[in-house]
Parts: sequence; C-alpha cells; structure tokens
Amino acid sequence: MFNTIKEDIRVVFERDPAAKSVIEVILCYPGFHAIVMHRIAHFLYNKKLLLLARIISQINRFITGIEIHPGARIGKGFFIDHGMGVVIGETTEIGDNVTLYQGVTLGGTGKDKGKRHPTLGNNIVVGSGAKVLGPLKIGDNSKIGAGAVVLKDVPPNSTVVGVPGKAVVREKIDYSDVDFTRVDLNHHLLPDPVADMMRCLQKKLEDLEARISKLEGGKQD
Repeated sequence: MFNTIKEDIRVVFERDPAAKSVIEVILCYPGFHAIVMHRIAHFLYNKKLLLLARIISQINRFITGIEIHPGARIGKGFFIDHGMGVVIGETTEIGDNVTLYQGVTLGGTGKDKGKRHPTLGNNIVVGSGAKVLGPLKIGDNSKIGAGAVVLKDVPPNSTVVGVPGKAVVREKIDYSDVDFTRVDLNHHLLPDPVADMMRCLQKKLEDLEARISKLEGGKQD
C-alpha cells in the first residue's frame, strides 16, 4: 500500500507542473485523495464488505467531488486533474497511465446487470467534460477531446472529438521510440473531421468548376 501511494504521488508531479511539494500533494490534491480512498474501498468491495465500501466511496465523493464506485477497477499511474464532477461507474475498467480531467463521466447505459461501463486501455487522456457511455472499449494511446460524447468503440492510437464522438486514427506514427510510461497531455491538439470534410468538398467543387469551365470554353471554340 505504501509503495502504491508513493507511485500515486509521483504521478502527480509527472503530470501537473503546479505541484510544488509532497506535502502539498498529500494535503491539497483531491485527485490524489480520491484514488487513495478508492483503493481502500475497492479492497473492501473485493472482500464482500459492500456497505462499508460504499460508505467510504460516499465520503470520498463528499470530500473531493469525485464519485468512484468501489467496484471500478483502476490500474497504476492513474491521475485525476482537478477532478470536480468526475464520475466512474461500477463496472468501469481503467488500464495503466490514464489521465482524467474535471467533469469526465465513465457511465453506464441501461438497467441490465453485468458489464455496462467503459473499458479504457493504457496511456489514455480524457479531456474535461467528456462522456464515455456504455460497455465500449477505448484503445491504447488514445485521446478523448474535451466535451466529446463517446458511444462506440475507439481503436488504438485514435483521437476522438465531437458529439457524438468521431474517432480519427493517428496513422503513420512511429511508436518505436515512445516512452509509454509518460502520458501525452497535449489534449488541446485535436483534429477537426468536420472541417477536413468541408475542405475536401471545397476542393472537389473547385475541381468540378475548373472542368466545367474548360468544357464550356471548348464548346465556344
């Protein structure tokens, strides 16, 4: 447990340049408080002490503004920045080196029992206000843009933007020299698939106009 807490503190310094000291992180970072309390609640949940686990998760929510169901499975290197309004459902599974920003919802759909919340792979960043809903899968090394609503599976190495979310696969990237223990937090560098489509349509119209102009000029000759 002590080693896990040390790792949780190290992750804060790695991903938040505002962190100045260990004591500041321990006393003032709700994301750190939330994950430590969740690990305790999750341990009790696995021991079938369900009510006690839920009580701890409710205390966690009251103190930090972050709601994590004790049944959620969270890997190492997890970081919640700011965190107010974050909701993580019961059957959520989160891999290693994942970062969430404020207002993120990893929610379920329907009232059926069983798996109903998302599964996030490794090295994922979910921007502020994003909603990932249902038992879908987010592939490794992906980014979810701020405010996106994700309703379908996302392939690895993708960036998702829009409502509903549209995945753009980041192809032709050489990952051989990438250190996957370090998360890419540049989640403001996002593609715009709608703008790309408009540019394609504009180019097509220009080509058609050029062909029509050439044909009409040929007729006049």
